[in-house]
Parts: sequence; structure tokens; C-alpha cells
Amino acid sequence: MNTFQLTCFLAVAETLSFARAAEQLHVTQPAVTQQIKSLEKELNVKLFRRNTRTVRMTMAGSAFLEDARHIVSLSRRAVKRFEHPYAQEVQLLSLGCHSYTHLFLLPDALRRLSLIYPNLHPRLQVVPFQHLYRLLEEDDVEAVIGFREPDSRKVPGVYRELKKIPIICLCHPDNPLSGKKALSLNELEQENLVLMDPIKSPVNVAHLQGQLMGGRDPSHFYFCESPEAMIVLVQSGFGISVLPDLFVPPDSPLVRIPLEGIEPISFGLYYKSLQGNEPLRAFVRIMKEVFAQREVSADSE
Repeated sequence: MNTFQLTCFLAVAETLSFARAAEQLHVTQPAVTQQIKSLEKELNVKLFRRNTRTVRMTMAGSAFLEDARHIVSLSRRAVKRFEHPYAQEVQLLSLGCHSYTHLFLLPDALRRLSLIYPNLHPRLQVVPFQHLYRLLEEDDVEAVIGFREPDSRKVPGVYRELKKIPIICLCHPDNPLSGKKALSLNELEQENLVLMDPIKSPVNVAHLQGQLMGGRDPSHFYFCESPEAMIVLVQSGFGISVLPDLFVPPDSPLVRIPLEGIEPISFGLYYKSLQGNEPLRAFVRIMKEVFAQREVSADSE
């Protein structure tokens, strides 16, 4: 079945005349007849009954009429969409990350990038840790946003650091620890802990959580699937948490307290190559600028 067959069918259905349909389509009458016969053979039904003086549509033809109109309309719409390909060109940028929290870092950078590429169409994916780098390897995402892996040789891409992120203690303002300027790990030993699932946590944070758990009773721990869930439990007073400061919204009412002796962790982008991908190159540059501005803003507070 092709669109010319359907166009011939619609013309005959409209005019109830093979001759007038041929005239309307600027083809010969035998050509129209051949297309209708071919369509009837493919559908295994008779679409028209005709004699020397009249043409009538069969019940099968009437049933097929709306389908034919719909198919031809879709075909014309598809062709029209690409009549001016350069005007309609879409610039895709596919980005992946481990957490929805990371998505909230992107609006400013994507807005600035869209000013450079007006036809930009970002595709944002939040994917579990074990699958995300496979998407990068298979070119299903162009860049991965996240914390640096301890062994970057396992990641099929180049790493570009955006910022060092401190790991902090997060607690409710009513917690006795909230007045501290800094905390040692020893000071957290008696606190209930709100923890992230180790499989979904940056390796450095998972190791720190394990150190804090020690041989303590499991009833003192609350495991969460996401940073957002951790923040909800801390805000509800279930305990304190240790997590990268990047996960905490700037307007959160919770108290951030630096941890003594804990090195910050690297946050950035993995990508396979910038060669020939100007939107991705511009995105990496803009993300560097956005994070540099965040540092200046934080220093001025």
C-alpha cells in the first residue's frame, strides 16, 4: 500500500468517476484503474462496484475511507515538516545523571546554551548508577553529570571537574549539634543516622557512612533511596545525615556543619569527546562558568 494508491482511491470516492479522478490527479484513467485494482488485491476486498454508467462505493470501501484519509493526511504532514529542513533543524543534547538533584543544577546553563543554539532540544535522563556509563559508552548520552569515580579507567570517557564539593553534616535546627562550627566524626557516634543507599551513593560518602555505622545497632539507621528522601527525614527530626553539600537546596532550613578531616569530593562531567560536537563543547564551558559563579556567590555570603 502506498500513498498514490490511497490518493487515487480518495479521488474516485469523492468524484465517483474514474475519468474525473484521473483528470483531477493529472494522470491517465488506466493508471487510476490499475492503482485501485492493486489496492483491492492487497486489501482482499472490492472497494467500488461499477458498470458502464455508474461507480458506487462498497461497504468495505466506505469502511476504509477514514483510514485512507488519515494515512494520506499523516503522509502529507510528514512531508510538509521537512519542506524547509534547515529552518526546522533540531539540535539535540543528551545528558545523563544519577540523581534528580543534579538536574536542578542545569537550568541556568541550558538557558544560556539555548541563546547560542535556538533550536536546542535537551534530553535529560536520570539513570541508576550501574547503567549510566553504559549509555555513555553506547552514545545514548553525550555527557554524564556526577561525582568522579575512584577508578575513572572504568568509565568510557574524559572527566572534567566543575567543583570540589565538601561533605557536610546536615541536622535539624533543634538538634544540639546545630550550634557547632565544625564537627569531628567522634561527635556523631551517638546520633541517629539518615543514610543513603550505598549502591546509589558516591563511593567516598558510602565509605564515610560505613565508618560512622561501625558496630552500632541497626535501629539507629534510616536508609534512603535518594538525597531528597534523606533531607525529608532529617527535616522531620529522625536523625542527622552526612552528604555532599551539593545535594542540599540553598533555601533549606536545615543546618550545614563542616566535617573535620574529611576531604571534599570532585564533581564534574564525563564525556567521550568534544570533537565535532560544538553544543556539548559550549555546554561544558558554560557549566564551568556557572560553577565558578556559584563559588563567588558562596564566598560573598
